[in-house]
Amino acid sequence: MITKEISFIIPVFNRPEEIRELLQSFCQLEGDKDFEIVIIEDGSTIPSEKEVGEFSDRLNISYYTKPNSGPGDSRNFGMRHAKGDYFIILDSDCLLPPNYLVEVIDELNGEFVHCFGGPDTAHESFSSIQKAINFSMTSWLTTGGIRGRRSQIHKFQPRSFNMGLSKEAFKASGGFGKIHPGEDPDLSIRLVDLGYNTRLFPDAFVYHKRRISWGKFFKQVYKFGMVRVILNRWHPGSKRLFYWFPTVFTLGLILAILLMFVGYFELLYFYGLYFLLIFLVSWSLNRSIVVGISSVFAVIVQFLGYGYGFLRSQLKLFHSKLPEDQLFPELFFK
Repeated sequence: MITKEISFIIPVFNRPEEIRELLQSFCQLEGDKDFEIVIIEDGSTIPSEKEVGEFSDRLNISYYTKPNSGPGDSRNFGMRHAKGDYFIILDSDCLLPPNYLVEVIDELNGEFVHCFGGPDTAHESFSSIQKAINFSMTSWLTTGGIRGRRSQIHKFQPRSFNMGLSKEAFKASGGFGKIHPGEDPDLSIRLVDLGYNTRLFPDAFVYHKRRISWGKFFKQVYKFGMVRVILNRWHPGSKRLFYWFPTVFTLGLILAILLMFVGYFELLYFYGLYFLLIFLVSWSLNRSIVVGISSVFAVIVQFLGYGYGFLRSQLKLFHSKLPEDQLFPELFFK
């Protein structure tokens, strides 16, 4: 049962407006307000100190600045300086619904777990591209719902945009590693290896306000694909056949387009039906034709980026004996 103080851990890098919006959502939380917010300025050149000061009379905020060392190390820094015995880790581009903390505490009091994760979703006020990317990242049609599917409640790898971690588990594991992205599934797997359980809190969701363009989205999922191969090498027991799906999907789409030029359209019809299903489901969920069309494009970008990154990383690791941080320096903070 949770009886001690909870500390929210939030690293930020050049995003003062995000911090203002996130802190405003904290002010609207229901239930007990006896929690600490730890904000870590990770080498920002555009600090959030002014925005934090606007809420200092309403929220218990600890504000730290440090040289840039990446989100994982900044979260570790925040947990080392936090006063609570249970940490809730958020990204700065998230917003909390009013019932968020009530849901978390109810879950922890009902069945305590040393590490939990919650889903992310899009708020109705988000832009079309934000809603489309949210659909592509969370739909059972694309990722199988791995970021918040109820059937995975007791087999869940929390993501650091919405993740809980006990002080005990943090000390035992040493926290996040230097890899980024991928530091969160790496920590989740290590915690399970140490004997700690992880669990999905399906109703403790956040609104994930990704400030992103199509180009940035491609780069993000490309890195996700590259990192997954490294994690498979580090943690062989975590390998799953479905991680190959975006690569196979991408190669199949290229093949379908090439076959079209020799008069074979059957494979292309299959992809067309899949994209039509994406459009219809997204249109229905978001009540917007624009979001439905954008979701099709988001899914294509996601699979192309992830699939290419996964295949490229697989080939580089197969043909090289260099350590991962030397082979992929862009994926590691020093």
